[in-house]
Amino acid sequence: MYEYFIGQITAVTPFYLVLEVNGIGYQIFVANPFRYQEDTEKPVKVFVYQVIRENDMTLFGFYDLDEKKLFEKLLNVSGIGPKSALAILANDDHRGLVNAINTEDVSYLIKFPGVGKKTAQQIVLDLKGKLDDIEGQAATMPGQQSLDFIPSQASPFMKESLEALSALGYSQREIKAISKNLTSFEADSTDAYLREGLKLLMKK
Repeated sequence: MYEYFIGQITAVTPFYLVLEVNGIGYQIFVANPFRYQEDTEKPVKVFVYQVIRENDMTLFGFYDLDEKKLFEKLLNVSGIGPKSALAILANDDHRGLVNAINTEDVSYLIKFPGVGKKTAQQIVLDLKGKLDDIEGQAATMPGQQSLDFIPSQASPFMKESLEALSALGYSQREIKAISKNLTSFEADSTDAYLREGLKLLMKK
């Protein structure tokens, strides 16, 4: 089992990044690929988790070890798969996530894509009081829905961020609801737009 890779990022997409290590390009699915967009000029360390199924082998990547630990704990919850776990981790507010679990705030948890009330309650049941070692607490992955409502005035960064939200599992209705606010948001990176979009979705 791999712990992490150190290499050069050669591609960033809404779904995954490609990390070249010793001449081999690894496709790694991460919660927010555009977080790594500024690191393409230097070697980076990406923590990884390998999922092996009968006809598939997939690598999931994480910005730091705490994020990987949180992913692994989420996978232990009945009803949470790798895609749902990544969508939950895409929001930077990991402290808020841990607090919501420990305070049994189901209304916070159901804001994540693919998490209904039953699954949210299961998260609380399985993980409440079990996240003290996370220091950072202070459908199919490819081929998601086509977003035909993207505003014509949207910047390339905004368009990529909306595609990334779709890749995480948010519905067209949810993405369309925040697209107007994102149009008035100004930033110079996809990562910034994606972070803002996730904040807006959590405020719904």
